[in-house]
Formats: sequence, C-alpha cells, structure tokens
Amino acid sequence: MILFLLASAMLIGGYFLYGAVVEKILDINPENKTPAITMADGIDFVPLKPSKIFLIQFLNIAGLGPVFGAILGALYGPVCLLWIVFGSIFAGAVHDMLSGTMSMRNKGSTIVVFVKKYLGEKFHYFFIFLLVFLLVLIGSIFAQTPAHMLENATGLPFAAWLGIIFGYYFLATLLPIDKIIGRFYPFFGACLIISTFLLLIVLFGKGIEFYPDLTTLNQNPLSKPIFPLMFITIACGALSGFHSTQSPMMARCITNEKYARPVFYGAMITEGFIALIWATLGIAFYNGAEGLNIALGSTGNAGAVVSEVSKAFLGQWGGMLAVLSVIFLAITTGDTALRSARLSCADFLKSDQKKIKNRLFLSAIILCIATAMAFIDLNKIWVYFGWANQLLASIMLWVGAFYLREHHKNELIAVIPAIFITSVCMTYLGYAPILLNLPLAQAICFGLVLTAIIVALYLRKRCKI
Repeated sequence: MILFLLASAMLIGGYFLYGAVVEKILDINPENKTPAITMADGIDFVPLKPSKIFLIQFLNIAGLGPVFGAILGALYGPVCLLWIVFGSIFAGAVHDMLSGTMSMRNKGSTIVVFVKKYLGEKFHYFFIFLLVFLLVLIGSIFAQTPAHMLENATGLPFAAWLGIIFGYYFLATLLPIDKIIGRFYPFFGACLIISTFLLLIVLFGKGIEFYPDLTTLNQNPLSKPIFPLMFITIACGALSGFHSTQSPMMARCITNEKYARPVFYGAMITEGFIALIWATLGIAFYNGAEGLNIALGSTGNAGAVVSEVSKAFLGQWGGMLAVLSVIFLAITTGDTALRSARLSCADFLKSDQKKIKNRLFLSAIILCIATAMAFIDLNKIWVYFGWANQLLASIMLWVGAFYLREHHKNELIAVIPAIFITSVCMTYLGYAPILLNLPLAQAICFGLVLTAIIVALYLRKRCKI
C-alpha cells in the first residue's frame, strides 16, 4: 500500500513540478490567441469549456488502453509501476503537451504537417500512409470487439451491430465536434474516472495486500523480458503515439494557452493514475503475477479480468459496468481515431473541412475502408500495433525536439524520452517473433546500433536548424 501511495504522490508531484518546467520551456502565454478563437468554424474549431476539454482529451487518449495494457503489464510485477509513473511524467505527458501546444500554435495542424517540415517530404509520404492505416485499424478493431459482445448479449447479428456502430462512427467523424463528442464524452470520461476510483476504494477497504512478494525483479510467469516488451505492452498509461493524433483535436477547442498544462499534461497524468490502479488491482486481486497469468488464460483476455474484478468488488452491477465500459470505451476510441484520420488526410491534401462536401468525401472513404476491414480477422495485424504505436510516439518526440530546437528551447525534454523509446522500438524490431526474431542479446545490440544511427541523423539535421 505504501508503494502505491508513493507512486500516486509522484504522479501528483510530477504534474506540479515537472509539468511547470515543461510549461516554462514551452513559454505558455495566456495572451496568445488560440485557433479556437482566431479560426472558429463551428466544425472542428469550436471553443469549449476547459473542464469539458480535459474530460474529452482524457477519454480520447485513454479508452481501454490504461486498463488492458496495465493488466497485461502487471504480469511483470510491481516493476511495471516504475514505467507507469516515470513514463507518464517524463515521456507521455511531455509527448502529449508538445503535440497539443505545437498544434495550438500552428493553426490546429496535425502531426502530418510537422513531420513534413522537420523530417522531409519523402518520409512524410510514408508517415501519412502509416498514420492513417493505424487510425483506420483502430477504428475497425474497436468496432469488431463491441459488435461481437453485443451479438452475444442480444442475439442480433454481428453485421447488424457493426452497421449501427459504423453509422455512429460516420456521424461522429462528420458532424461538428460539439454535437456528439463535446456533448457526451465528458460524461463517459467522468464515468471511467469514478468507476476506477470506486474499485480502488473497495481494494483499500478489503485490506488486500497490494503487492505480494514485493520486488523490482521480473515476475513474468512466461519469462518474457522487461526490455523491450513491458514498454510496448504498457503504452497508454505511460507513453502512446496515438495521443499525438488526439491532442490536435482539442488544440482546436482550447480558448487560452493557460489550459495547455491541465488539458494535455494533466490528462496524461490522470491516465497514468488509471493505469496505476488497474496494474495494482491485477496484482493484488490475483495475489501476484502467477495468479493473474492464470486468470488471463492463453488468449490474454484482459476483458475477462476487468469483468471478474468488477463483479467481485462492485457486485452484479459492477459486472454490467465492466461490460458496458468495454463497449463504450472501445467505440469512443474508434470514432475519435477515424475523426483524426479525416483531419490528418485533410492536412495532407490541404482540404478545407468547413465545406460539407470535403468532410463528406474524406469521411466516406475512411469509413468504407474501416468497414471493409472490420469483416476480416484483424488479430494477425493487430499484434504489430503496439510496436507501431510506440514507433509513432518516437517520431512525435523527435519532431518535438526539432520544434524546440527551432524555437531556441531546451530540446532535452523531448530528446531523452525519444532516445529511450526509439531504443525500445528498435530492440523490439529485432527481438519479436513476429518481426526479426533474434535472440535477446543480439536484438538489444541491433536496437542500440539503430538508435545510435537515428541519434546521429538527428544531430546532423539539428545543426542545420
């Protein structure tokens, strides 16, 4: 319990201390006019209340990520808390605040614009393909899962539920942001926070030991290495490239730069809390990594763990809440992913999204592709998502470093986490059976060499800025 309280205190301290450092480096100025004011169009650039923006940003970046990822990461034991805490403070929150602030100061631009500026036009073409594919993949997989769950619960065919979900996706992608996302997402975001903290209160009340066999050693029952796998497994809740696609949406709604830290940095720290709680629940409820591994089964079904823990702590209503949370959080992740795909494509094509025909054209293409993908087995593709997501995070951090360098700011806040997560991604590229499948020692050497090359390229280009 003391470890949990210490970790919580560090997250809070990180927001107030390191968050202030990041805020100062970025030179946040309440006098600067934001795109929500200067470019208001009633569609994507819509002024919203700061409290609403915070809850929407939190829900957009969280979804099921800090729940499922933290549960799977808990297989490594309490050592996962170190990544959640330090990753959130020094990597994830910096990543999110950089992507949000850069967008806010550049007409609400998506990361696509910055990749072209700092990494070159050729890489920019590869990047837009990778980004949109990942976003459409997210939209498809997070339509499949709730559609299957609703089919099992109601008997209505999978295709019918898929049609309903994609019908909703189309509206959420096309309509002004304040009509659906701005109206309902603050409620869903608040529900996720409240339900998670209710579980924590019950855990305290039951007097269950939080971390049996407390150690920083690897407790993974399957003997999977902490580096690089744990840092890929726990993305949302520590550092996630997906967040860089969500921050620009809220950057178009913020009315004053002074809200950047609570919205971008604060939402990531809150997500870190959610991950911290669920990792703790997974370890405590099953009395350690061995018990959690048995509960997850051969398929790694984190949803079953969520349901079992919720029923045990909150009763039958808790079980219903768990099922509904999986459905709603999956859907809300899917629709914002597809909306981000529209905005990214619009920036790439320089398409004015105030015109309904332009929004309709991009939304229809994106939804058609996502719908077609939803009818195929995406599991073989999805196994690459964790790596691609962290690769996206590394790209965003390198881009952020160039941005800081250009504006004569201390780029180390981006460079240090960029080097670390790049080494994770490059090592995973060498180690993972689905990729090069090298022995761990060789994979680490391979990853470090590639990382050194990337750092050298950064230093070379940095000198020209």
